[in-house]
Amino acid sequence: MGLFDRRKNDVQQPSGTVTVEEKSTPGGTPTPLTPVARSAADLPAQIDQDGNAATEEAGGKRRVTKLAVLLGSIASIGGFMFGYESGQISGFLQMSDFLDRFGEDGKFTAVRQGTIVSLLCAGTLVGCLVSAWTCDKIGRRYTISAAAFFYIIGVIVEITSSTHWVQFAVGRSVAGLGIGALSTSVPMYQSESVPKNIRGAVVSSYQLLITLGIWTAYMINYGTESAFSNSAQWRIPNGLSAVWAIVLGTAVLFLPESPRYAYRLGREEEARQTMGLLNGVGPYSRLIDSEIAEIEEKIQAERAGGHHPWYEIFTGPRMLYRTILGMTLQAGQQLTGANFFFYYGTTIFRSTGISNSYITSIILGSVNVAATIVGLWIIENCGRRKCLMVSAAWMCVCFLVYSFVGHFALSASDPLSTPEAGIVLIVFTCLFIVAFATTWGPIVWAVVGELYPARYRASCMALATASNWLFNFLISFFTTFITNEIDYFYGLIFAGCCFSLFWVVYFFVIESKDRSLEEIDTMYIMHVNPITSAKWKRSDIGDEGSGEVGNDGLFLGTEGKDDKKTEAGNNVPMVQSPRSPMNETTV
Repeated sequence: MGLFDRRKNDVQQPSGTVTVEEKSTPGGTPTPLTPVARSAADLPAQIDQDGNAATEEAGGKRRVTKLAVLLGSIASIGGFMFGYESGQISGFLQMSDFLDRFGEDGKFTAVRQGTIVSLLCAGTLVGCLVSAWTCDKIGRRYTISAAAFFYIIGVIVEITSSTHWVQFAVGRSVAGLGIGALSTSVPMYQSESVPKNIRGAVVSSYQLLITLGIWTAYMINYGTESAFSNSAQWRIPNGLSAVWAIVLGTAVLFLPESPRYAYRLGREEEARQTMGLLNGVGPYSRLIDSEIAEIEEKIQAERAGGHHPWYEIFTGPRMLYRTILGMTLQAGQQLTGANFFFYYGTTIFRSTGISNSYITSIILGSVNVAATIVGLWIIENCGRRKCLMVSAAWMCVCFLVYSFVGHFALSASDPLSTPEAGIVLIVFTCLFIVAFATTWGPIVWAVVGELYPARYRASCMALATASNWLFNFLISFFTTFITNEIDYFYGLIFAGCCFSLFWVVYFFVIESKDRSLEEIDTMYIMHVNPITSAKWKRSDIGDEGSGEVGNDGLFLGTEGKDDKKTEAGNNVPMVQSPRSPMNETTV
C-alpha cells in the first residue's frame, strides 16, 4: 500500500482479548474476526499502533487522523483538475489571440462557442460511464491514476492547436474522458475509505478543490491576458493543466486501495490495516472488527442471492428508487444554474458594463472558494437534508431577482446607464454562489457517494455522474442560444428547477450524517421515511429484524447500537451477526 504500508506483526493483540478463529466463508471471503457478543463494558480497551488507548465505546468520538485527511486531499486534486479546466474556458473566449485564431471576424458564433465549451462535458459523459467498469476491474486507485494521465493527452491536443477550432474542441473532449472518470472514481474512493465521522467533509472536499481550480484558472487567465498579446495568453494556463494531472496520477499510487474494494477481493489483512490506519486504531480493534463485520454481512447477503446481473441497479431491492434519486440529485446540481455563471462569467458581466470582467470573475471565484470552505463545516454539523432544502429555496429567490432585474431594469443597449441594476445582478449572483457552494456543490457528491450498496456502487455512481455531465453539456451548449432569445429570463428556468429540488430532497433523501455506508443501505431497504430519517435509530428495527429482510441480509452490527436496558438495569447482549461463529472462540 506504499505510503501506508504496515506489517501485521507490528500490531500486538492485547493480552486476554477474546478472538475468533479466522475461517473462509463459502463465497471465499474471509470471515471477520468478530468479538463474541458482550456488553461494551466487558471488552478491554484496545491499543493503537502508537501505544495509545483507543476509546471505541458506542457513541464515542473518533479520532481524525492525518492519513485520512491526506488521502482525501490528494484524491480531491481530481476535482481541482475539473474546476481548472472548466474555469479557464470562459477567460479564453475573451482573449484577443484566442478570438483571432478560432473565432469568425473576431467573435464566436453561438454554435462555435457552445461546441467548444460543451465538448468537454460530452467527453466526461463517456468517461464516467467507462470508469464504472475500470473501478471494479482494476480498482479505484489505479483508475484515478490512469484517468489523470489520460487527461494529459487532451491537454496536448488543445495546446498544439493553431488555427483550427475543431482541434481545440476535440482536445477538450479527449480531456473530458479523463475528467469524467475522475468525477466517478474520486468520490467513490473517498467515501469507501475515510471514517464515517469525516466522510461528508472529505467527499465534499472534491467540490472545494473544484472551486479552487476555477479560482486558480481565473487568476492565471487574468495574469496572462494582461501580460501577453500572443498565444501565450491561453497556452500558458492551458499547459499548466497537465501539472495537476501529473501530481494526482503519481501521488495516488502511494495511497492504499479502498479497504471495502480490497475486502471484496478477499484481501482482508490489507483492508484491516488500511481501516486501522485511517481510523487511528489497531487493525484488530473492536471498531475495525465491527466495520469489517458489517461489510462481510452485506457481501454474504449479496452472495446468498446468487448471480447479480448489471441491470439489478434497476431491479434490485430498492435500487430503482436509489438509482433514479442519485441521477436526479446529480442532474439537479447542474440545474441549480451554477455553471451558467462559471462557464460564461466574463461574458455575462461584460454585458453589465463592467470594464474588466476578469476581475468580476475573480471576485465570484473567491466567494465560491470561501463559501465552500464554510460548507465543509456545515455538512458535518447541520446534516444533509436541511442544508439542501434551505439552499434550494435560497437559490430560487436569487434567480427570480436576477431574472426580473436583468430583464426589466438593466438597459440592454447601454448597460452603463443603469449601474444600480448591474450592482444588484452581481450582489445576487454572489448570494447565489454562497448558497450553492455551501450546500448543493459539495453535499451532492457526499450524498451520492453514500447512496448505494457496495455491489452496485461503481455502476450507479457512474450513471448518476453521467446525468450530471449530460445536463452540464446541455446547459453549456444551449446557454448562448437561449440567452440570445430570452436574455435574463433564462434564470426563471433555473428558479423553477431549484423550487422542484426542494421537494425532491424533502420527500426522497434520507439523512445520512454520521452513519456507516452499510447502515445507510439498510435504511433505504427498510423504507425509512426520509422526513423522519434523522431520528431513526438502529434499535427501531427490533431484535427480530436484525437478521435477514427480503433478499438483503440486514446487519446492524454491535458498534454504536443503542443499548436496551433490562428490568434489572443490565445491558441486553449486543446483536450477533447471523454468521458469527459463537462456538469457535479461543481464549
